[in-house]
Amino acid sequence: MRLLDLFCGAGGAAMGYHRAGFDEIVGVDIKPQPRYPFTFVQGDAMTYPLDGFDAIHASPPCQAFTTIRKGLWKDREHPDYVAAIRERLSVRGVPYVIENVPGAPLVRPFLLCGTMFRLRAKNAELRRHRLFEVQGFGMAMVPPCAHGSYGRKVPTSGKDGSERYWPATIEVYGNGGGSSRRDSRQMYPHRDRAVAMGIDWMNGEELSEAVPPAYTEFIGKQLLEAL
Repeated sequence: MRLLDLFCGAGGAAMGYHRAGFDEIVGVDIKPQPRYPFTFVQGDAMTYPLDGFDAIHASPPCQAFTTIRKGLWKDREHPDYVAAIRERLSVRGVPYVIENVPGAPLVRPFLLCGTMFRLRAKNAELRRHRLFEVQGFGMAMVPPCAHGSYGRKVPTSGKDGSERYWPATIEVYGNGGGSSRRDSRQMYPHRDRAVAMGIDWMNGEELSEAVPPAYTEFIGKQLLEAL
């Protein structure tokens, strides 16, 4: 089975489909991706030919919808590719998956989180919410988030001065870098973020944009059953 991976980045989603059992994966991205682990083509995902593939995954840029846009990118304009890529894929006639961040205008999406798959490092859980729109196949019941179901607790001062305990969480954004206390959160170094994501071949910037392979392995197994 052949899968086309549009807006592929460094291959987090692709690795999940590979682990699910897809035989051949071709990634397409406008930027060079020297660490992409499968066949890579540098090109425009909005014009790349779709023929010859059994299924298609697309992860269009999320900057138009991410909450970080309120801060880091608040003064920049970012295109919305979701509707355009949906239109492209819907006329192809093969099953497809569109992935994006919460807030993106996906159709009847379901949400996946690292806590569903017990993704963690140093007893801290990975909370990384991503939405998935699927067409052409059905999905089994998606498990709920399991925030705080395992791992250590860290003290955090409440607004009233009281001490509260919250689950230790790993955040993956930006370019990564050292451990420090920041806004009552533990900032983990790149190696811990990589362990939590289940990715060992990316640099910090690539990791911050990646989909944990566990997510697309879960989807890919059901997609292959349907195919």
